[in-house]
Amino acid sequence: METKPPKLKRALNLPMLVLYGLGTTIGAGIYALVGEIAGVSGYGAPASFLIASIVAGFTACSFAEMSARYPRAAGAALYVQQGLGSARLSILVGLLVVLAGTVSAAALINGFTGYLQAFVDVDRVWVVVSVAMLLGLLAGWGIAESVTVAALITLVEIGGLLVVIGVGAETFGTLPDRWTQFVPGLGTEADAVPWLGVFVGVTLAFYAFIGFEDMVDVAEEVKNVSRNMPRAILLTLGISTLLYLLLMVSALLKLSPQTLHESSAPLATLYQAHTGSSPTVIGIIALFAIINGALVQLIMSSRVLYGLSSRQQLPAFLGRVNARTRTPLIATAVAASLMLGLALYGRLAGLATATSALMLTIFALVNLSLWRLKGRESAPPDVLTFPRWVPGLGFLLSTGFVLREMLAQLA
Repeated sequence: METKPPKLKRALNLPMLVLYGLGTTIGAGIYALVGEIAGVSGYGAPASFLIASIVAGFTACSFAEMSARYPRAAGAALYVQQGLGSARLSILVGLLVVLAGTVSAAALINGFTGYLQAFVDVDRVWVVVSVAMLLGLLAGWGIAESVTVAALITLVEIGGLLVVIGVGAETFGTLPDRWTQFVPGLGTEADAVPWLGVFVGVTLAFYAFIGFEDMVDVAEEVKNVSRNMPRAILLTLGISTLLYLLLMVSALLKLSPQTLHESSAPLATLYQAHTGSSPTVIGIIALFAIINGALVQLIMSSRVLYGLSSRQQLPAFLGRVNARTRTPLIATAVAASLMLGLALYGRLAGLATATSALMLTIFALVNLSLWRLKGRESAPPDVLTFPRWVPGLGFLLSTGFVLREMLAQLA
């Protein structure tokens, strides 16, 4: 009797899935990039975050509906194939998702290294190689095990953000007198924020919201996926937006944008400014937060390679699932190797900007796919749906920011 090949294990419930999404979103954003965004947007950084969350929100709705319609791994690639009817474009999108995930993970490894070097004098290359190997082992360990580790770290990193917001709570008392600083064009001549600076920051801030699209790539490992996945995507985006805005406003009420930008560990610097105490604990939490985001991005990338292979769009060996770990070990090793190479030769801001541009392109195609799909057929029963103008506007917004980024690079 022929033995069936092992399949991925359905082990993730709604709380674990939300923590999985928050792990990659928060780790990929606020801990690593708060200083970078303050450097380009100044006091307009909260506005950059708010605009980025709106742009991401339309696409999150599209991913939520698509994930309920097609609950399979390699989600974005499948969505494009179903909506636009092009197998080649589907493969291209899948590979772009893998590239974006590994570039993002590489950016986070560099962010981790920067925080670590703020506390310990260590060699960058040694740190990058060691961390990449550890993440590869964790990602291959098993989906329940690796996501449990990610979920526990996520709880710690959210706690860290709440601590930093909490110790700076008194700064919000000055907001009624300073709110004009945060509105482009309304501040004093010394700190007025031009809209151009805000929109430059949107591309970087958008990187802080990347994460919800990773969730769909573990669809084949989620319990009651058509119900839990859409809810988890929307919860992840909402919680992330609230935390980012509170933290960014608190930071700029206490420190200048230049101070935040010049710090290699901005949240540790902020904590020290508020309390006068050593920021070691916040620095350690930041290290875990950043590396947690890289772990989730690596898991996602390996599942996209697996999903494409399982649909015969990539070589079959990438779709092999290990009988003991129930994970695609070969796909994980390929993704980890790519992540390592990018981390060694790239730098944080450049990698983050590249990730944003890649994901905005993918988001535009997914939004367009859902818009066309909704014009052709109705959604199955019990699927969360949105009006057709939602993916249409998501497509226009994503495309607009891609074009703006391309023009900025040419300028």
